[in-house]
Amino acid sequence: MMTNTTEKIDSEHFTLVDKLVRGIGKVLLGKEEKIKKVLSAFLASGHILIEDVPGVGKTTLVRALGQVLGLQLSRIQFTADLLPTDITGVQAWDSDSKSFSFRKGPIFAELVLADEINRASPKTQSALLEAMAEKQISIDEMTLSLPGLFTVIATQNPTEHHGTYPLPESQLDRFMIRLDLGYLEEALEKSLLLSAQKPLNEINETVSLVTGDTLVAMRDAIGSVHIESSVADYILSLVSQTRKHPDLSLGCSTRGAMDFAAMSRAYAFVSGRDYILVDDVKEIATLVLAHRLVLAQPRMDASDRFRCLEIVDGLLRQTPVPR
Repeated sequence: MMTNTTEKIDSEHFTLVDKLVRGIGKVLLGKEEKIKKVLSAFLASGHILIEDVPGVGKTTLVRALGQVLGLQLSRIQFTADLLPTDITGVQAWDSDSKSFSFRKGPIFAELVLADEINRASPKTQSALLEAMAEKQISIDEMTLSLPGLFTVIATQNPTEHHGTYPLPESQLDRFMIRLDLGYLEEALEKSLLLSAQKPLNEINETVSLVTGDTLVAMRDAIGSVHIESSVADYILSLVSQTRKHPDLSLGCSTRGAMDFAAMSRAYAFVSGRDYILVDDVKEIATLVLAHRLVLAQPRMDASDRFRCLEIVDGLLRQTPVPR
């Protein structure tokens, strides 16, 4: 029997979530469902990888999210010559004190946009690993904590491979979800062409709708979203099948399974419920699982991504759902 968790979750949070989705949707038109999933991952304390072609609104989404949530946002443009210290910070000589002092890098922000992350070298990419996993960085003999709401949203172009460095499995596993935005419907795209108001202007006019304390409270509330034992079994069944699939050499990790449950809870919360439906699990399964899978015979091109998506879709079709 499902326990009643309504008293643990402030009903005003559901109203606020709706306002947040609409606020971001005023800037990024026609992408309400994508916005809900990005917001879900953020509230589940997860990092996000947006993989899509240039010019579909990846950066616009992140900037609008930061503005509506009132977060400190920093953008790092990843390039081949970017160094790890360009991200984390550097010890600099202070002529006044005659000593070295640490100058924080752009990673010390609540929301970090890692733009075109696969253009930087593996050494630079790895500068994010400890930060994303433990919300801290180690420099020399210092260990420095990152902001409590620290979240990385990375972008990359899936069709361009010249001069790029594919993210290793250990880095991909640290992203709770990977999603694309896709092109606008023709009618909405036409409205953009006819409008004198540009997305950048919309972002600048957008006001914060929530405080940091409220965001922390909403993140805490995610843990009160109820998950039936049968639904947990369904999640584990999907995860287990990725580990035994004949076309895969690497399935979903334990971290991935935990992210799967956390994202399911958050998506239910953003959908206005304090309990998970099987449909919630099915809706976010490909976002959580596909980027964690490694094919037994990879081609090392964009077709690998689509094959992994097909495998997850196949598992969803063949796995019995709880009754």
